[in-house]
Formats: sequence, C-alpha cells, structure tokens
Amino acid sequence: MTSQQSTQTMKPATAAKKLGVYLPATPVEFQEGVVSRDALRTLQTDPPEWLRDLRRDGPHPRPVVASKLGVSIAGLARGGVTEPLTTEQIDALKRDEPEWLVRERATQADVRREAARLKERQAEREERQS
Repeated sequence: MTSQQSTQTMKPATAAKKLGVYLPATPVEFQEGVVSRDALRTLQTDPPEWLRDLRRDGPHPRPVVASKLGVSIAGLARGGVTEPLTTEQIDALKRDEPEWLVRERATQADVRREAARLKERQAEREERQS
C-alpha cells in the first residue's frame, strides 16, 4: 500500500506574510488562489517581477515598515502610523526624523540592550550550574 502525499497549501494572507509583502498590493490571482509550499519556495528563490517590485517599492506591511525604521509595531502605532507605507514614505520619515521616531528608536534600543543583558545573565547562570 502506497500513500500519496497531499500537497500542503496555505491561504494567500499567510503566504504574503511569509514573503513580507502587503496582500492587497499583490496581483488578484495571488490574492484569490491558494499557495502550495512548493510555489512559496519558488516565489522566495526566484521571485517574479511583481514580487521584486513590491519588496523594493512597497507598499510594505507594518512589520516590514517597523523593521526598516528600527522601531516596534507598537511604536509605529504610537507614532500614528497605521497604514502600509511605500519605500519612498519610509525614506522620507528617516530623513525628517520626527520626534516620535527618535523616541521610538531609543525605546527599541533600550529593549534590545535589556534583552542582551538578560541573555548574558542566563548564560552565566547556566555556566555556574554546570
């Protein structure tokens, strides 16, 4: 008896998240279909023109915007950024450096320092125990 492996698929929203793109900006065929794991792998390794354009120019989803600005998603919300932004808009924010962006970048830097300190402390504890 041989079992045939079924193709695993995902919703377009999941695939868009994995690709780091804003779903409403993708082609209709992508939004209305399903994406197999093989198709996702192909999109990641050999992206079509529309995907390269979206990654380069946007609009970008909030996690990508937050990463490009060096802040958290919550920091974006506190700064009043609730919509997807294009690369041009992100670059303008970087150039203008509004007060909220400076503040949120400092907050994010503090969070990263604290996380590194806690990781180091945990490593020291584990070292002492062994």
